[in-house]
Amino acid sequence: MLSEIALYGAFETGLIYGLVAFGIYISFRVLNFPDLTVDGSFPLGAAVSAVLIIGGYNPWLATGAAIIAGMGAGAVTALLNVKLNILNLLASILTMIALYSVNLRIMGRPNIALLGEETVLTPWYDLGLAYHQVPVLLFLLIAIIGLFVLWRFMQSETGLAMRATGANPRMARAQGIATGWMIILGVALSNGLVALAGSLFAQSQGAADVTMGVGVIVVGLASLIGGEAVISPRTVFRALLACLVGAVLYRIAIALALNADFIGLQTQDLNLVTAVLVTLAIVLPNARHSIKSFFSRS
Repeated sequence: MLSEIALYGAFETGLIYGLVAFGIYISFRVLNFPDLTVDGSFPLGAAVSAVLIIGGYNPWLATGAAIIAGMGAGAVTALLNVKLNILNLLASILTMIALYSVNLRIMGRPNIALLGEETVLTPWYDLGLAYHQVPVLLFLLIAIIGLFVLWRFMQSETGLAMRATGANPRMARAQGIATGWMIILGVALSNGLVALAGSLFAQSQGAADVTMGVGVIVVGLASLIGGEAVISPRTVFRALLACLVGAVLYRIAIALALNADFIGLQTQDLNLVTAVLVTLAIVLPNARHSIKSFFSRS
């Protein structure tokens, strides 16, 4: 069983990675654009916000700057694909590799500590809640706002054009949609959300590190696929809700696996657990469908 602090910690991290799942939903599901830039834009958001907070800037302003930086990174990936005709997967890998050096340049060293600095969480500690409850409350609020704004955006004319671009780019172009700019906007928006998650993660953990983005794409995909296995994404709202629910359930599953003494897993087994969970999330829906088909024939 998880302790109360461990459970809240799982919720806290899950809500942050829910923002990552939102971003991956836009690139992978809406635009059909496999984007590995997120492994670089996550620490980019952390680096930008950490440097600005250390420099005495307002933490919300620093978080906003992190979002803009992430959008810039996503735009670079999309421009490489749209304007230079570089394969989308390769373009994202090139940007991700470049961002490692960029993040080092921004921070000036491999990591920055934020302990004792004012963050977006600081004013919320005056509400009288327990220390471990504050991040969950704030990040839940941010995640709900993000879900609602994204849902409304996807219902707008621009959002519908973006969805059409991912579904059938040839037909979208025939309807007069500038598909290239839709890809640039979508990938930029995706990485802006991931950078926001990186910024919040650094502020909640009290440090930004250049390697903190390793494996973020896998975690985001695990959240996305796992959420879709729980909540059928028949509408945009349900798809976005599935991202959030999947991210929280994924972190709770990880916490349960690592805290179950009879399994004997340790922290270094995190990637193994992730791989197993992603595999189950992919296989189980198909297996469930096969079982239903078998019994229906019987």
